[in-house]
Amino acid sequence: MTDKLFTRPGALKVAMVAGEASGDLLGAHLMDALRAVHPDIEFAGIGGPRMQARGFVSQVPQERLAVRGYVEVLKCLPALLRIRRTLRDTLLAEKPDVFIGIDAPDFNLKLEAWLKQAGIPTVHYVSPSVWAWRPERVVKIGNSADQVLCLFPMEKPLYDAAGVPATFVGHPLAGEIALSPDRDAMREQLGLPRNAPVFALLPGSRKSELEYMGGLYIETARLLLEQFPDAQFLVPLATRPTMDQFDALLNRYKAWDLPLRKLFGHAQMAMIASDVVLVTSGTATLEVALCKRPMVISYKLSPLTYRLVKRKLKLPYVGLPNILAGRFVVPELLQADATAPRLAASVAELYQNQAVRDDVIATFTALHQSLLQDSARLAAEAVLKVARC
Repeated sequence: MTDKLFTRPGALKVAMVAGEASGDLLGAHLMDALRAVHPDIEFAGIGGPRMQARGFVSQVPQERLAVRGYVEVLKCLPALLRIRRTLRDTLLAEKPDVFIGIDAPDFNLKLEAWLKQAGIPTVHYVSPSVWAWRPERVVKIGNSADQVLCLFPMEKPLYDAAGVPATFVGHPLAGEIALSPDRDAMREQLGLPRNAPVFALLPGSRKSELEYMGGLYIETARLLLEQFPDAQFLVPLATRPTMDQFDALLNRYKAWDLPLRKLFGHAQMAMIASDVVLVTSGTATLEVALCKRPMVISYKLSPLTYRLVKRKLKLPYVGLPNILAGRFVVPELLQADATAPRLAASVAELYQNQAVRDDVIATFTALHQSLLQDSARLAAEAVLKVARC
C-alpha cells in the first residue's frame, strides 16, 4: 500500500473510491471535468486503470473490491474491512478537501459516514437501486453523503422527498456513445465480415462473475456456432486478471477452436460491431442499450445469495434497460433459467427477428435521449459546491 496519498501542498485534494470497471469509467470522466475547472488538483484513493492513466494514485488494486453477492463477500470480508479501515485512517490523517464514493455502496457508504463525521465533505456518485429494492436506504445514504449524484431521472425525487441533497447528472456514457452507432464502420475497423453473424459475449468485469458466467457463455457460443456456422464472437475483458481467467476457462472447456476474439477493454467497439450481445446484468447492460444493440441479459449467483436478493426485489426485472423502459424490452435469463440452450435460443431469436430488433433500437434511442446531459460537468459542479475549496 502507498503510505502517503497526497503529496502536493496547496493542491485541491480529491479522494475517490471506485470499486469496479464501471466506476473507473465514471471516475475518469469526473477527473477530467474537475481538472478542467480546477487545474491544480490531486486525486487518490482506490481506482482502476482509466483513473490511474489520468494520474490517480490507488492505494490498492481496484480488483480487490470487485466482489459480488452476500455469500461471496463473506469470504473476502476480513480483507475488505482491512482495506477500508486502512484507507479511512489514511484519509482522516491527510484530510482531503472532498471524498467521492463511486457506486460500491457496501464499501463506500460506511467510509463516507466516518469521513463526514470528521468534517470531510462527502459525495456519493451513483445512487444505489433504491427504486428497485430496499428504499429505506435513502435515509442511510443521506446520513453518509452531503450530496448524491443520480444517473437516472426517477432517482432525484426519491431523495428530495427524504430531504437528502441530490443532483440528476445523467449518465456520462450517453454523451460518449453516438445516437446512431455505425456497425459497418466498426466491423471494418475490427476486420470483421460485414454480413456474418457477430455476437458479443460480456461475461462480466469481476473475477467472481467470470467464475459463474464465463464457461456458460463459452458453451452458449458453441451452440450458436452450430446454428450459424459463419458466426464470429467478440469477448471484451476489462483487466489482465480477467483476461487470464478467461484463457483458463477456454482451456478447461477445450474451446480454443471457437472463432472467438478477445479484446483488452474496447467493450463499446465489441457492442457496436455485434448483431446481438449476451451480457451479464449490471452497468454493461446500459452500455449495450446506448449502443442500440439487442441483448440477452443473464446472471447467476450462489443459490443462497439469489434467494436473499430475490425476496427484496420490488420490480419484475433486473436489467437496467428493462427497468428504465418499464417493460421487458429484452429477455432476462437468470439463475436456473440461465442455461446454454436457453441463452443460445434467445440470442438466435433476437438475431433472426427483425421486428423485435427494430423495437429494441427505437426504445433504446429514446432511452439514450432521456439520459443525455453534460454529465461530467454537472457532477464536477456539484462536487465543487461541497468541497472545501
